[in-house]
Amino acid sequence: MSKAPADISIEQFAAALPQRTAVIGLDLGDKTIGLALSDIGRRIASPLTTIRRTRFTSDAAAVLGHARSHRASGLVLGLPLNMDGSEGPRAQATRAFARNLAALTDLPILLWDERLSTAAVTRALIEADRSRRRRAQLVDKLAAAYILQGTLDRMAQAHR
Repeated sequence: MSKAPADISIEQFAAALPQRTAVIGLDLGDKTIGLALSDIGRRIASPLTTIRRTRFTSDAAAVLGHARSHRASGLVLGLPLNMDGSEGPRAQATRAFARNLAALTDLPILLWDERLSTAAVTRALIEADRSRRRRAQLVDKLAAAYILQGTLDRMAQAHR
């Protein structure tokens, strides 16, 4: 019996990744999907791009197209939990996206707690004195990088 994407642990995710391959992080929003890419050593997450959401098939094709073009070996989706750890409608929608995406790819998919990622990125952009318009252009891919960096840091700690 195979596990649903939501059931994979970070240890299982790391074990499924071939060495010296990149990983893509995703921040799923209602209107956009922010993407970030790790280096092949999986130490640094960098903002990649933002995909304007249309419908699942187009969104999935765009995500998997980026994964192919960057030879990514796994996907990390930010799971928007409530502050008390419970799951609301956005977390359920993310789990559904992950389940549907898993049906289209063999890449391992990890769901990563993203509480406060967008808030942290927005705060950093405000402190950097970015305009509201520029913040809107950057926040999704920067949030994806924040999510992915948290995952990379946790995987690095496990190897120490």
